Amino acid sequence: MPKKPIFLIFLGPPMSGKGTQAARLSRLLGIPQVSSGDLFRDNIKNQTSLGREAKAYMDRGDLVPDEITIGMVAERLSRPDCADGALLDGFPRTIPQAEELDRILEELGASLSGVLAVNVPEEVLVERASGRRICPVCGRTYHLTFNPPEQGSICDVDGGELYQRDDDLPETVRQRLAVYQEQTSPLVSFYRDRGLLREINGDQPIDDVAKDISGVVMSL
Repeated sequence: MPKKPIFLIFLGPPMSGKGTQAARLSRLLGIPQVSSGDLFRDNIKNQTSLGREAKAYMDRGDLVPDEITIGMVAERLSRPDCADGALLDGFPRTIPQAEELDRILEELGASLSGVLAVNVPEEVLVERASGRRICPVCGRTYHLTFNPPEQGSICDVDGGELYQRDDDLPETVRQRLAVYQEQTSPLVSFYRDRGLLREINGDQPIDDVAKDISGVVMSL
């Protein structure tokens, strides 16, 4: 009897580490990580019809309509490498998108296996972001607490002067978290009511988070 495809959603606010964990689980299970950000970049770079439409909206400073994002996801999940499943990172963001995902999977003869919500307290998320520093020369990322450079604010590799992105300033991070809570947190209740939600403690070492996720996935 053929094994059932595994389609999982990773939910979590910015800096929760969900992308890192999705990448690790992707390697473990041998199924692709489908990131909404990567989908947009790939479609725009390859000048697909959906990519051109999305770029037109973005160039005007407008929000990209749901149907374009959904079209990109539908096309990606229909590819042969998703036959055994996929890990969705950054999609869905809203309940209407979640309902469209159900439709996409139904057309593929599949269904959602589960939803992993990576939970981290807001103050921890702010600390994670505000301590991040980047080298403008090589792009290497440091953290003043968890992965500090050897010498002050100088890159260990090429001596570049490290800088802090505007996106990592505490007030910006709090705003991003507020937007997440407003737009995406309703999905937590949506999937909990359907019995699909599994909550993960993201405020622990990366390997421990990965172990907890693996345990949950094995129980699905």
